[in-house]
Amino acid sequence: MSNDLTKRLMWSGLLAGIGALTTIVANRVATAIWIKIFDEEPPE
Repeated sequence: MSNDLTKRLMWSGLLAGIGALTTIVANRVATAIWIKIFDEEPPE
């Protein structure tokens, strides 16, 4: 793991993966709140 390029690529992949998971979780939470408040599916 002494190669800087490899470390940068791994870091970028880690950030992208966490960003994607965060987006999915935020979307699900927002949808659940919307349904609870308005008793309907959120607009698309």
